[in-house]
Amino acid sequence: MPTEFTPASALIGGVLIGVAATLLLWSLGRIAGVSGVLTAAIEQREGRGWRIAFLVGLVAAAGLWFAWSGAPARTGFPAGWLAVAGLLVGAGTRIGNGCTSGHGVCGLARWSGRSLVAVPVFMGSAAATVYVLRHALGWLP
Repeated sequence: MPTEFTPASALIGGVLIGVAATLLLWSLGRIAGVSGVLTAAIEQREGRGWRIAFLVGLVAAAGLWFAWSGAPARTGFPAGWLAVAGLLVGAGTRIGNGCTSGHGVCGLARWSGRSLVAVPVFMGSAAATVYVLRHALGWLP
């Protein structure tokens, strides 16, 4: 099954993620781990404003990209499966004490030992999951 590889948008997105993570670290001394930012925005009162602004910015930036580029959002996935996948990712970030952004972008940049272990584990798990669902079971387009 062919997939769409768009190196230009991937490069732009990667640069924007890196710049955002760097600015957050330099300006507030905080790590841009999205699951941690979300959890703290819900559970803590201190520092809630910047966390909510950060999360709103993530969603708004994605919305602006789709509006500007005209690229269609991913289709063909039932909402129920997306909800289950989201809950599993959320559970995984709790178990792993961080998410892909925290471990993969910020943790690796800081040579965190936990991140050096976590990133290959979740990337390997993701690759295995896609292989099984797409190629072995034929469930994904």
